[in-house]
Amino acid sequence: MTGPMNAPLAFITGASSGIGQALAQRYLATGWRVALVGRRDAEMSAWATAQGWPAERWRVYRADVSDAGAAIAAGMACLEEQGLPDVVIAAAGISIGMDTAVRGDIDVMARTLALNNVGLAATFHPFIEPMRQRGSGRLVGIASVAAIRGLPGHGAYCASKAGVVSYCESLRGELRGTGVRVVTIAPGFIDTPMTRHNRYTMPFLMPVDAFAEKAIATITAGRSYRVIPWQMGLVAKALRLLPNAWFDQLLAGRPRKARQGER
Repeated sequence: MTGPMNAPLAFITGASSGIGQALAQRYLATGWRVALVGRRDAEMSAWATAQGWPAERWRVYRADVSDAGAAIAAGMACLEEQGLPDVVIAAAGISIGMDTAVRGDIDVMARTLALNNVGLAATFHPFIEPMRQRGSGRLVGIASVAAIRGLPGHGAYCASKAGVVSYCESLRGELRGTGVRVVTIAPGFIDTPMTRHNRYTMPFLMPVDAFAEKAIATITAGRSYRVIPWQMGLVAKALRLLPNAWFDQLLAGRPRKARQGER
């Protein structure tokens, strides 16, 4: 085991809860250092302190990742304080239902895209050239099986996650041959605060700790794309193959994602 200051480093957005926090915990438990990024800096600090991790193993960077400038500034601060990460995970994201007929929901869509898409690119930005020069690194985009097909009432979220998949694919091609790997992970239903208010059944619901273990194995292997759990990967492929008329009929009457202010 290398010393704490020389241990590998993971930079993780959305680290105050859910998938981001579970990934941070898993990395810390295996001897890594972590950079925790999110809006709730006090909560992240309290959580890391409560875990009993040595202070030199973690740092907190406060940033609203939907603000591209703030996301970039957090990355630059990490480079200055902790050095160049080995892994960068853009896990920050929101999922809010929308109705295009409602004016306020257009703003919801703009906020969703700002965080889930522009924020992801801004998260990666500070590290791409240093990683390219070093010849190694992992840039990880957290997508969703919701990227596979558009679900009624989920227009903003589905569009944003489809964008994550396409963006990461583009970036992977741009970095081909540099030693920097781009990894896209598409979670199915994971037991997090984001999913606990869903009003519909969630097949193959997976504990977040189990997801984190499989996700880190995928990142370490440098796989380009993986759906977790694998059962949802099969479901996603089947849905992709359905003719539109069958798909529309299948989803007719399905409960929709709660809109802003709804439960």
